[in-house]
Parts: sequence; C-alpha cells; structure tokens
Amino acid sequence: MSDTASFVPDTAPLEVLPRDISGYRKGNTGIDYVHRFASGRPGPHVLVNALTHGNEICGMVAATHLLDHGVRPKIGTLTVSFANVEAYEAFDIGRPYENRQLVHNLNRIWSTAMLDGPGQSPELRRARELRPVLDAADHVLDIHSTRAPVQPFWVYPEFDRNAALASAVGHPLVHLAMPAGGAPGTGVTAYGRHGEPGAGGGAVVVECGQHFSQSAADLATDVTLRFLAHLGLVDAVPGAPAPAPARRFRLLGVHMVKTEGFAFVRPVVGFETFRKGELIALDAGEEIRAPCDDCTIFMPTRAAVVGREGVYLTVAI
Repeated sequence: MSDTASFVPDTAPLEVLPRDISGYRKGNTGIDYVHRFASGRPGPHVLVNALTHGNEICGMVAATHLLDHGVRPKIGTLTVSFANVEAYEAFDIGRPYENRQLVHNLNRIWSTAMLDGPGQSPELRRARELRPVLDAADHVLDIHSTRAPVQPFWVYPEFDRNAALASAVGHPLVHLAMPAGGAPGTGVTAYGRHGEPGAGGGAVVVECGQHFSQSAADLATDVTLRFLAHLGLVDAVPGAPAPAPARRFRLLGVHMVKTEGFAFVRPVVGFETFRKGELIALDAGEEIRAPCDDCTIFMPTRAAVVGREGVYLTVAI
C-alpha cells in the first residue's frame, strides 16, 4: 500500500476566499475583533465565534453578515468574535489548507493548565485575550467547516443542554456528541463552565461543510440566524426548515497521528462505516481497527501530520 494512496486529493473548488477584515478590528470591548451589542433587556448573552481555525472561512462570512447588516439583539446581549485572525491572514491561495493554525490548534488549548501555563504561541496569546469573552457567554455558537465536502453536522460536549440546543435550532441533522475526555485537549465549547455538568446555557460547534464552498458559507449564516432566533435575540428566520429527526453519533476515540507513515487502508472523506475489527488505518505498523460494528469515522485527516488528529471513531446512538 502506498503511504499516500489513501489520502483523498484536495479537489474542491475555491468558491469562497478570504477577504480583508481589518475594518472589523476595532470593536467596542477593548479586545481586537470582538464586537458586543446589549439590548438593555433581560435575556441570554450569546457568543457567535468565527475563525477558530484560520482557513474555515464560512464563519467569517456569517460574522460579517451580522455586522454588515446591523443585526442587534431584541433581548439579552450578542457578541461577535473573530478568533484566530493571525492564522486567517496567513492564507496562501497556493496552499489553502495550511493556515488552519500557526502553532497550536486554537480549539484544543482551553484548559486551565494551558491558559495559565508558561507556553507561548499566537493561539495561546489569543485564547488568553478571549477568555473573558467566553466567560461572559451563556450560549456559544462556534462556526467551523471541514476539508472534505461531507454533510454538515453539530459537535458538542455530551450534555443534554447541548443536544437540546442543537435539536431546537434544527438543520444540520447530524449530531456528534463528545464525552468528557474523549477528544484531545479542551475545545472552545468545553472551556470553563461550558464544559461542566449541571451548567446552564449551551455551547455547540456547527461544521458547515467544505471550507471553501458557497454552501458552507450560506449554511453558516443561516444557522447563525436560526440560533439567534431560537434564543429570542432576533426574529424567526422566514422559511426555516421544519424540525426533523436527527442522526446521532457518540465519539469512541481519536487516533492521533504518531508518524509520517500514517495512512488509511482506502481513500476516505468521512462518514464511512466499518465493521468490528476491520482495519481503518496503519501508523508505521500500528493497526487502527474499528472497535465495534457500524463504526463511523468523522474528520479523517487529509495528510499525515504528526501530533494532529488522524481520525475520529464514532458509533451511532
């Protein structure tokens, strides 16, 4: 088996590209690229967070839509944040998948140990700046996209409040629940009280589709408006899809790439299903096999980068 034959080449068209967002740098919170609007009426504090990863452009489209159209909350407070702007600004059209992060994955470093530790990087610096933004939010919508053109899905810490929130917002109709400790590091939606059982509010990721697709940008904006409408901050979105049953998955484990020899046994993009014991990938001799029947993989890596996630193993629930 070739070391590279199992990685699906990046052939998706670049329909949506980054644009200059420097005009959004000066917000009103004292933190660059963070904008806050208070209604003066009781209600939840909702954070819409874009660009946790630099090349996940759909979040930028949704966030700029809110700001450009003067969306203001009828109740509560709305905060709009552009997270990893340094990575976003590192975009190279010749290498459009390479500016996901500069040093650290900004969606893995939200633990007290990392934030209060001695480590330094652009992502750690930005996370430390954004801490009070996350602390203040009751509800968080963190907008992401995927490298492959797979169906969109929700991802959230496995709490009933998050499942109920995603279900109430509706489409996408696929949910991935993340048990505590199941994924490496601590994500934005598991930071602080958002990662604690018994807390109020809710914090979810929406994966909107392929990074550079117009459909992902459109969905990001639509989900954002439906999210705000569900929480009462804006009027209901006309023509919003009717509620429908969702497909639900639970994370079983994540294989981290250990060597440059990591490769799948066949080309995969995500949502492929394997029977118990079936070989999924090899990592320099280590076999990654399905731990159960109907094991569905999410977010297979596009290349073997040591220390990054290789594949998420899940089961339908």
